[in-house]
Amino acid sequence: MQTAIQHIQSELQAYYPETEIKSFSQLIVENLTGLSRTEIYINKNTLFSDEQHKKVNIFIDKLKKFVPIQYILGETEFYGLPFYVNESVLIPRPETEELVDWIQHEHKRNANLHMLDIGTGSGCIAISLKHLLPTSTVDAFDISEKALETAQSNANRNHLEVHFSKVDILNAPDFDKKWDIIVSNPPYIPEQEKAEILPNVLNHEPHLALFVPDADPLLFYRHIALFAQKQLNSNGKLYFEIHRDAGKSCVDLLTELGFTDVELRKDISGNDRMVRAVSVGSYQ
Repeated sequence: MQTAIQHIQSELQAYYPETEIKSFSQLIVENLTGLSRTEIYINKNTLFSDEQHKKVNIFIDKLKKFVPIQYILGETEFYGLPFYVNESVLIPRPETEELVDWIQHEHKRNANLHMLDIGTGSGCIAISLKHLLPTSTVDAFDISEKALETAQSNANRNHLEVHFSKVDILNAPDFDKKWDIIVSNPPYIPEQEKAEILPNVLNHEPHLALFVPDADPLLFYRHIALFAQKQLNSNGKLYFEIHRDAGKSCVDLLTELGFTDVELRKDISGNDRMVRAVSVGSYQ
């Protein structure tokens, strides 16, 4: 195993920072052996089979093409839970864990909540909330059938019940039901920022879930907020993950639409990243 780790690190030296390469080598060996970090260290002199060596080289070739390690391995972790990921869904980010944490903190004493995740992707927000608030009912929307298939697989994997539906939130129908919480991490990167996006994201993660027109960067926030006006219960809460430059404009939008107690929060890196607003009642 030590030989394989050294081979990975040597092959990737010209492509990634040293700390990232060490992480890749650890994840690859864990994936191929099923061993923990401690077990790998104890068994470091164990030799890989020819089949394992072939897989190591396949992983290396993909990493040289900047395919994200999560897609190569087919899985990642979010809020302590395992999730399948593929190129039909975004790779869950730590910032999104902070959004889930905010919701859980504000509602941990509440029971039987009705929650909706819009643009669910891998299902990471919806499934984590169901795990954290198990007496709640959780629905989740996405426009992508492949994303919904992945999300359902993740709910099954974690033995949690989430109700997934194919819905285009830009043309959403009216629903008979109402929710206490609506949360969304919608597309929010303006098209003009594509040049700044790293190739592992730009060339592999779904553009449908990433980008919005330069002329209308609040496109999804506006549609979701208007949907929430109709579909949130009185004093229901709307939560957004946002672009770091969209804090003031999102707060202004929600305030203009009549939401109250609008709060903007920064992520662990100090960037504006999350907004929460409270519905004053039902809008017809």
